[in-house]
Amino acid sequence: MHIAATLSATLVFGAATLPAQRAHQFELGAVATYTRYDRAFDLGNRVGGGARVGYLLGKHIGVEVDAGFARLVSARAPGGADLAHGSASLVLNLPAGSRQLFFLLAGYSRLDFEPVAPYRFTDDAIHAGFGDRIFLTPRLALRLEARALYAPSTRAPFGSRWAGHVQGAVGLSLFTGRAPDSDADGDGLPNRRDTCASTPAGAVVDPRGCPADSDGDDVYNGLDACPNTPAGVAVTPAGCPLDSDGDGVYDGADQCPATAAGMGVDDRGCREDGDADAVPDDTDLCPATPAGAVVDATGCPVDTDGDHVPDGNDRCPNTRAGAEVDAVGCPLARDTDKDGVDDPRDHCPGTAPATPVDAVGCPVLFTEERTAVVLQGVTFETGRSALRTESYAVLDIVAASLVAHPEIRIEIAGHTDDVGPEAVNARLSQARAAAVRAYLARKGVAPARTTARGYGESQPAATNATPDGRAQNRRVELRQTP
Repeated sequence: MHIAATLSATLVFGAATLPAQRAHQFELGAVATYTRYDRAFDLGNRVGGGARVGYLLGKHIGVEVDAGFARLVSARAPGGADLAHGSASLVLNLPAGSRQLFFLLAGYSRLDFEPVAPYRFTDDAIHAGFGDRIFLTPRLALRLEARALYAPSTRAPFGSRWAGHVQGAVGLSLFTGRAPDSDADGDGLPNRRDTCASTPAGAVVDPRGCPADSDGDDVYNGLDACPNTPAGVAVTPAGCPLDSDGDGVYDGADQCPATAAGMGVDDRGCREDGDADAVPDDTDLCPATPAGAVVDATGCPVDTDGDHVPDGNDRCPNTRAGAEVDAVGCPLARDTDKDGVDDPRDHCPGTAPATPVDAVGCPVLFTEERTAVVLQGVTFETGRSALRTESYAVLDIVAASLVAHPEIRIEIAGHTDDVGPEAVNARLSQARAAAVRAYLARKGVAPARTTARGYGESQPAATNATPDGRAQNRRVELRQTP
């Protein structure tokens, strides 16, 4: 866990320490190795040598190949044995300071044991490792590495199906190509591309290396404690706005810079008049006067005809006392539920806002297409046909609509999900449809106009595989019949 955290921090905070992360440089190296071979091989831990060639593809990713040789000693081969090996690796570079470059690597290895039995076989293996490059000069580094090799199917005739080896290495690496650029002011842009080579420490720079000042207050981004200061406002050395009179409007934008303490001001720093009635808020007894209204000296609206629409906004300023008026002060027909049908003609006076209604003010439930109507909000007690009280409001609307349209006949269709035996669900759906029919009858809908039928789980409206789908299937529908 600690290693993972360290590597993550290295990636975040070390990204600017080696300019360009030595991208597009070659790494040429010589290496000495010390290997602990799999115990079944009966080989002593032996020193070997080799060479490598690597290439850094970008800031963090590189590839490399290496080859090596070791002279081995074993009682099984008195004359000695040889190991020639080669590897290809993908390398993840993790910069850590200006003089170190950690790395992780993994890849494929080929191990060729020669020349006499029982050391006369070749293994294919995978490997993984980690290490560090310590730079002695900008181009020369001491490289330390540890890696593990695993041959999942060894060809060694020692009775083992697999083999594992551990290897340590130390060597020197020479980096060719362009060396990392220097960055004198530490702004992350190399000197050769930096137009402003003496940027103050901590300042954010643009692509040319020059300090950015997004709010134009002459305090650079990165050093600016208040980076979003409005244009033209006077600021402190830290870049934060000044407000000499403490009215919340900054110096430079304050058109009334000597406002008395505690006085409400507008966005110009002058005495505030929130309702724009020409009476400042600190003396306005009615600070929320509608725009355009005529006011008295205290800032309160004048309403000559007493209809609660102020003079200046009242298009009918002489309305008789007590008459109901619209928003502009003119008399209007009463429509309590705002459905467009006056109350005297409205058979359903409690229609919900925005509900489509017919000529008598009732919700449009049935159309010429005779589309089935799902009674959203009509629910029952679990496993029973008893209606829950929250269903009554919906059924009251249905009843009012049917009473207003005596020519309509309907089938009340009950449906369930597939939880439980099919026969039980069929009986439950029939009982629930009958409960709705009985409720409508109590509300004045003649029973001869309605039928109740339970369909159980036979007509699902959605999948029964999810809770939401099953909820949709537990429903009551109204179907218009001839």
